[in-house]
Amino acid sequence: MIIAEDLLLLAYDDASGRPRLERTQLDYRLAGALLVELALSGRVDVTSSAGTDLDGRPVGAGRVVVRDASPTGHPALDHALALVRTRARAPKGLVAPLAKGLRDNLLAGLAARGILRREDGTVLWIFPTTSWPAADATHETQLRATCREVLLGVRAPDARTAALLATASGTPLVRGLVAPEHRRQAEARAKDLAAGSWASAAVKKAVDEMQAAVMAAVMVAVTASATATSG
Repeated sequence: MIIAEDLLLLAYDDASGRPRLERTQLDYRLAGALLVELALSGRVDVTSSAGTDLDGRPVGAGRVVVRDASPTGHPALDHALALVRTRARAPKGLVAPLAKGLRDNLLAGLAARGILRREDGTVLWIFPTTSWPAADATHETQLRATCREVLLGVRAPDARTAALLATASGTPLVRGLVAPEHRRQAEARAKDLAAGSWASAAVKKAVDEMQAAVMAAVMVAVTASATATSG
């Protein structure tokens, strides 16, 4: 399981198979999770000054570059690695390209492994719809327990759990991991993890840029909705 898959499991309701987050917000957070995981594993880095990439091309500061292009063993991460290698870009310039088609691919992969189940139907007997309820919740149950313990201070997070919760920070997914009386504590802990004191500079940059891209997308959606309403 990769961080983006864990985020997807937290984001989808086990019974209805529907996402708990708005589509664009979820897609951008999934893309950010890929960048964070590549940075965690040392596959990519964010340049602190001008230099060169893996292929010897000059790059400026603040660009994501590949440092290790060997296969990761997961198609989503390998695709992300190949995309990053094509041209050095700032992290925020990678979020939208990485998000394209990512969620559907991850969902299909989880279904192929027996973790989710694909259910096709229609709305009003006309419009096709697809849901992804849980087929085997064993991994997700353990994942939720681990996240809950980290959010409540029962255990220290490992790097992957910290990265997952940082990526989910600011969403209802964090509140959904704990009992109502602990939600404020959980949100504060996730916010601390998103601040990145546990993370390398590259991971912190990836988290920051992902959050910025999500907020920008939300603002665009709000503006478009307001414009349509006023029109």
